Amino acid sequence: MQAHPKKERTFVILKPDTIQRSLIGEVIKRIERVGLKLVAVKFLLPTEEQCWEHYKKNDEWYLKKGQRVIDDRKELNLPVDKDAMEYGKDIIRTIVDYITSGPVLAMVVEGLGAIAITAKLVGSTEPKTSDVGTIRGDFTVDTYSLSALDNRAVRNLVHCSDSPEEAAREMAIWFKENEIIDYRLVQEQILYDVNIDGILE
Repeated sequence: MQAHPKKERTFVILKPDTIQRSLIGEVIKRIERVGLKLVAVKFLLPTEEQCWEHYKKNDEWYLKKGQRVIDDRKELNLPVDKDAMEYGKDIIRTIVDYITSGPVLAMVVEGLGAIAITAKLVGSTEPKTSDVGTIRGDFTVDTYSLSALDNRAVRNLVHCSDSPEEAAREMAIWFKENEIIDYRLVQEQILYDVNIDGILE
């Protein structure tokens, strides 16, 4: 049975740069103030195995991203010494190094449109092109080309799921089912109930 739309869940990681820059509270505040709620939170040091499972990609993804690296290197007059597939895999290798470099905060966020709304709050993957008002747009300036030049992951603070299927798959990697809590917030009556009654005495 499909969950009620107001029970949609998404998976979020506050990456090591969020932790190191003391932005945990700022990110959570932005998620909570739109009416989404946290139903699971875990502060942990990720393992390489978790990260490789989390960032599992197919050959099409590796080729597409690897070609972008090749194009950036050509534009900067840098040597191209690998094929697109290897450059694509290097992206995941650098992300795994990045995510395992320090503690992260893993979260499950619940509410109406949780996946799309969280993605909107976080902003596009590249900070430089993320809109002002998004987490990435407001708090960091990194670019794909600079991170590729430096052979490191782009420092973009937050990961969030981009589809219901991805959210379900990712939550299962980081949380056991009994670590995700079903509970009600008083504010849900204002957000979701058909009739707002009982406010006036």
